[in-house]
Amino acid sequence: MITIIAAAGQNNELGKDNDLIWHLPDDFKRFKALTTGHFIIMGRKTFESFPKPLPNRTHVIITRDTTYYPKVTPDQQQNIIVVHSLDQALLKAAGQQTVFIIGGGEIYNLSMEVADRIELTRVHGTFKADTFFPEIDTSSWQKTSEMHHNIDEKHLHGFTYETWERV
Repeated sequence: MITIIAAAGQNNELGKDNDLIWHLPDDFKRFKALTTGHFIIMGRKTFESFPKPLPNRTHVIITRDTTYYPKVTPDQQQNIIVVHSLDQALLKAAGQQTVFIIGGGEIYNLSMEVADRIELTRVHGTFKADTFFPEIDTSSWQKTSEMHHNIDEKHLHGFTYETWERV
């Protein structure tokens, strides 16, 4: 199963200047719970936005740069795979029961055609952004569940976890 996982504002805002535009600790916990132990596919800029590779996940990094290899410690290298297309990334992840596409915007656009599920955190608000999530075509996707999270002392924005399945 190929699952896109993302958090996007009401106008599909994802981020600005290669960074998130909100801080949602419960969404981070959900992301960790869902992706731990799995292959995560991402673009180079998304990978480079992390302070270090995410633990207990295999990182498949897509880049056009054929000489690219991230600066990681020797013990982190075993969980890093560099490829040059989404097709190559999916081949590297073949045989995995679940694979997560974690961004950025260009990789989400490419993966909409091949994904089986979308785990979307819809952040309630509009934000200044330079990267956007693709529009979900409701003739191809059906929302199968949603769970609302209110604003609280740790979350400046309310949000809704949405699960979408390919029709």
